[in-house]
Amino acid sequence: MFENSDYEHAQRKHYMRKIETLDNFPQIKGYDFEQPFNLDRFLESYATTGIQATNLAKGIEIANQMIEQKATIFLTMTSNMVSSGLREVIKFLVKHKMVHCVVASAGAIEEDIIKTMKPFVVGSFDVSGMNLYEKGVGRIGNIFAPFDRYLYFENFMKPFFDRIYDEQKKRNSPFTPSEFVFELGKEVGKNELHEDSILYWATKNNIPVFCPALTDGSTGDLLYFQKVKRADFYLDIVGDSKKIIDFVIKQDKTGAIILGGSVPKHFVLNANIFKNGLDYAVYITTAQEYDASDSGGNEEEAKSWAKIRLNAAHVKIRCEASIAFPLLVAGSFAKNHKTY
Repeated sequence: MFENSDYEHAQRKHYMRKIETLDNFPQIKGYDFEQPFNLDRFLESYATTGIQATNLAKGIEIANQMIEQKATIFLTMTSNMVSSGLREVIKFLVKHKMVHCVVASAGAIEEDIIKTMKPFVVGSFDVSGMNLYEKGVGRIGNIFAPFDRYLYFENFMKPFFDRIYDEQKKRNSPFTPSEFVFELGKEVGKNELHEDSILYWATKNNIPVFCPALTDGSTGDLLYFQKVKRADFYLDIVGDSKKIIDFVIKQDKTGAIILGGSVPKHFVLNANIFKNGLDYAVYITTAQEYDASDSGGNEEEAKSWAKIRLNAAHVKIRCEASIAFPLLVAGSFAKNHKTY
């Protein structure tokens, strides 16, 4: 058995052997609220706060690098980003041409249009689903979306489908989903709140908006009705695969800000294989790697497929996007707003 002195000697020897001063490393230190509040200094303090705050600071730094290096910036989003108030943040970026290509899920397309007619409202995560159903309200997390919003959307889409069908017949070829969405951007310009719309500004600024899974949502239901009504109604999804890859190949440097995961994330990552990967990548997500999903996959996994370059600047911010994304925009795009 060790005597106490023997144990203390062994422990001291162990720690002495492991000591490295790390004097060149930044010290962990948070924001000093004793001073008058300053947003820039507050965001800068995230770099030395540790945990995910430091990853967020790295994401802000990478976003600024994308801007400074004039990279072509892809923004991907799942539909809940537009269900939430992040819609206004995304609209700001698209309106001022701060991003150059958007990839979204179907819910993001239709809900952007719906909100030019009727808003969603703040609800609760915990309310009874049965009670909501009986009152004609759908729930998206703690966001309430009354069913009548989708009736407004259906009425909006009926004359749009008639126009699109006639134009397809005239040109003798179906629209791609991105062409379909581009035309929606024109159509939404007729609504009172059109300047709040992501699609309106994307069309006005000629920023492509891809929706590779356009049938996954209320739009898909309406597309089904169109197919029943018109057997020769089609959309050309292959055309958009070619379009985004051709777009990627022409770019010098590419960067992506990826909100959540799902098909939009992979659509951009896969297209960038054709130029040996993204030069910059910022993931903001709560999805993790343990289940081998693409949504949770980290940047090292993407590197293995040449979706992100081996020397790329990248970070995965493990945080829910409604918290992290506005802070990232405040520390990068908003600060650079006047230079665009």
